[in-house]
Amino acid sequence: MLDGPALTAPTRAASPATADAVAILLLLVAVALLRLSSFVPAVVDTDEGLYMVQAREWLRGGWPLVAAWDMHPVGAPAMFALAFLLFGVSVEAVRLLGLICVFATACGLFAAARAAGAPRAVGAGAGVTYAAHTLLLSGLCTNTELLIAPFITAAMALGIRAAARAEPPGLGALVAMGLLVGWALLVKQVAAPAGCLAFALLVGPAWWRGALPVRRVLAMAAAYAGLCAAPILLMGLAYWVQGWLPQYLDGSLLAPFRYSLERIAPAEAWRRIGAAALPLGLALGAALVALAAWRPRGPMALLTVVALAWFVTESLAIAGPGFYFAHYFLLWLPPLSLLAAIGAWGLARAVAQPHRVRAAFAVLVLVLASQGWLPEATARLERGPGLMHRDPVREVAAAVAREAGPDGDAFIANYHTSVYVLADVRTATRFPFPPHLTGEFEDLSDTNTQVELTRVLAARPRVIVVDRGWMQTMRPAAAAQVMATVAEAYDLAASVAEQRGPVEIYRLRDLGAVQGPGNNASVRPISQ
Repeated sequence: MLDGPALTAPTRAASPATADAVAILLLLVAVALLRLSSFVPAVVDTDEGLYMVQAREWLRGGWPLVAAWDMHPVGAPAMFALAFLLFGVSVEAVRLLGLICVFATACGLFAAARAAGAPRAVGAGAGVTYAAHTLLLSGLCTNTELLIAPFITAAMALGIRAAARAEPPGLGALVAMGLLVGWALLVKQVAAPAGCLAFALLVGPAWWRGALPVRRVLAMAAAYAGLCAAPILLMGLAYWVQGWLPQYLDGSLLAPFRYSLERIAPAEAWRRIGAAALPLGLALGAALVALAAWRPRGPMALLTVVALAWFVTESLAIAGPGFYFAHYFLLWLPPLSLLAAIGAWGLARAVAQPHRVRAAFAVLVLVLASQGWLPEATARLERGPGLMHRDPVREVAAAVAREAGPDGDAFIANYHTSVYVLADVRTATRFPFPPHLTGEFEDLSDTNTQVELTRVLAARPRVIVVDRGWMQTMRPAAAAQVMATVAEAYDLAASVAEQRGPVEIYRLRDLGAVQGPGNNASVRPISQ
């Protein structure tokens, strides 16, 4: 038997760049699979439809807040317009934008974990957990909270990287963070608290250790504030050049302030908080494990503290507007996903043998992800529109397009705003979102919406849409005014069955339109 060294092939560990690329690819596959069902329904949350209308009008030359009013800045319709330019004007283009934003946020969470020194598995697990939970809380559609998340998460990753090094940040990091947060603010001002936390992480540790003088901290704070304000100021300049600065200030700044003054009762606020927290129960439980197992030293110490501070900061952002709608709580998901991944990693290390920790962690992440995916899959199979059952919104849009005709206009009194885009009809008002005109939020604009409603009805749009199951969403006086106009000058052309009741499509009487073919049993044409 020969003595000497064994002739074995050396094993080569994957390079850090290769391992990161594999993790990013895993996130891409997970996000794509988890959010496939987002391409099925025409409507999940009504806000998305307003941004669709604003984006479409912008591409046709009518700027947001002028041609289509809202109580938010114009970042969301800008991103929607870009999606329309790249992928075509459709619901699917908007949902693809949402998928891209969720993937970018998942990558940002991975980067944040790696910047803090956490294992790659924790970062990837946080990304998968985030993507799965965006299926809840009206996150299946592309809401502003999903649009904000990539920019804030990237800013937080920069802040965590600086905090881990405790060195004075460079100019590039400051500029990048300021512009990231600035764009998020152009989408929605609730990004401000997280933007403040990100800057504190960028400069705080270096200042605490004496590596950053106070004077330089103050100079960087001023520069950061200017960078954060730059997108809003530049957009305001563009509106000023067009002569529309009053409309810009009203929709972007004054209306959100008025909105924040109209808060719901504390009991109802707590009910909505509880309703949002319950579907996140497993993730919250894993986050509690992370907090209970926290130690002041180790690769998870900094990441856990930052994620907790981030969660608290986003809670303040949720409370700010005072209404606690379900989609507001999507702001919780990035920091909560980090905490949940940290907790799952700790549990895996506690229960599994060292060589099986990653496998145990993967199982725990799948359990966490199932909390988001299973309710959506169940709802889609049981009663979800567009997959196993008909989609009433698309049927209403088809009826509106048929009755309005080419270049026709429509007025949606209390139904989904996205019908304007799906039917490719003109809006009869610059207030296409029903709550702003016929609903309870009619006082947010500086325009007299009662006068505007009277003008719209007097102009006799070709089609009026009334959702009988949502009559309670209209002010009684507005509902009476709409129905009086319908009785005076309109015929019932079609009725579409919704889960809560019929949606009625009325055609202007003197058009004498003729019903076209292709109606199915759920869309009932009404003979004259």
